[in-house]
Formats: sequence, structure tokens, C-alpha cells
Amino acid sequence: MTTSIVDDAISSRMSARAFTVQKVPRNDIAEILQVASRAPSGTNCQPWRVYVLTGQSRDSLVEKVCAAHDAMRNDPAVAAQYTEEYDYYPQKWISPYIDRRRENGWGLYGLLGIGKADKDKMHLQHQRNFRFFDAPVGLMFTVDRVMGRGSLMDLGGFMQNIMVAARGRGLHTCPQAAWNGFHSIVMPHICAGDNEMLACGMSLGYADAAELVNTFHTPRVPVQEFTQWLD
Repeated sequence: MTTSIVDDAISSRMSARAFTVQKVPRNDIAEILQVASRAPSGTNCQPWRVYVLTGQSRDSLVEKVCAAHDAMRNDPAVAAQYTEEYDYYPQKWISPYIDRRRENGWGLYGLLGIGKADKDKMHLQHQRNFRFFDAPVGLMFTVDRVMGRGSLMDLGGFMQNIMVAARGRGLHTCPQAAWNGFHSIVMPHICAGDNEMLACGMSLGYADAAELVNTFHTPRVPVQEFTQWLD
């Protein structure tokens, strides 16, 4: 039995952390968003909104957020100005999640030769998030504040569709919750309404195969560890 094209697109998806400068045609982005909009949502509410940043709008946001990120590095007290509007991660980590998180961090930074004491290098690598890893397209996703938690689950399905559709066109992505802490900068920049909440960002473009960081592939838990069969 051969795998389907969809299976291949899902299996080859990864969080790319280095992109080429090759532009993504606007029509391709529009097609990806159109097909992704077939994602299911509770009572078909389709609660997502997407802001596509390219060119000057992208570059200007990068400058603003990187400046804020540097300010936090220079004065930790500044961090109080930049907090997330919802808890993406738990307030208290427990196993096995903290173990997987550490494995991910050690694997990535170990590959890049960045140790715990390399604070400057860690800062610069983290800041790569706010440069969209050099991808020419940045996406920002919001949901209406009036909606419940289920809308975030709906948004996740929509974003997954985007990532799979992108792979079908030879593109790569990197979903990024790192932007959430800078919503006070992002939301005015994209002219989002007061009723909207920043839920996630995403980089979109052509992965740079020559970059070492893109050889990093995270492991997955075997099916038998997260599945219980009830016959």
C-alpha cells in the first residue's frame, strides 16, 4: 500500500528555521488560504482572521519587535510590558511534557553549538523568531475575544491546513507562539480590531536546505503510547 500525496505532505512538514529570500507568489498564498478555509469549526463559525505581511509591512514589524526584544535583554524589567493574552504553555510543567520540551531545546541548541552559558547566542537565536527566520512572508492569526476556547482549537485545524497545503506547493512553514508576548506591538501594526486577540504567528516561504538548523527534526511519540483501543 502506497502513501497518499496528503500523507507525504504531512510527513514532510517541519518547523523550518531558515528560509531563502525567494518570494512566494501572492496567488499561491491566496490559494493556500482558500483551501485551508475548508477546516472544520464549531457550528461553522470560522473564527479565524489572517494578516499576511510581506515587503515593508513585514520588515517594519520585524524592526519594532526585535528592538523590544533587545530592550528586554538589556533590562529584564522591560519584560513586564510584554505578556501573552492567554496561556499557551502551562504555568507549571510536569512530565512527560517538560521532558519533551527539554529534549527539543537541547536538541536544537546542541545542533547549533549553543550552550547554557551562551546567553548572547541564545538571545540571537530566539530573535530569529521575530525575523520570521528570514522568510519573505509572515502570517498573524487572530480570533475574536468573544469566542470561547474551542475557537483556538478551530484555528489550530485551519493552521494545520495551511501548513499541509504549503507543503503541497513546495513551501515550508514555522508556526510561532513566540509572537504572542508582543501583541501590543503586533496588533496596532496590522490594524487589528480591539475585539481581536493575537493567537499565533507563522513564517512561510522556501526552506533553505543549506542551513544546518533545517536538519533538525523533532521525534514523535509512538502511536501505542498515546492511543487506547476500545473494542
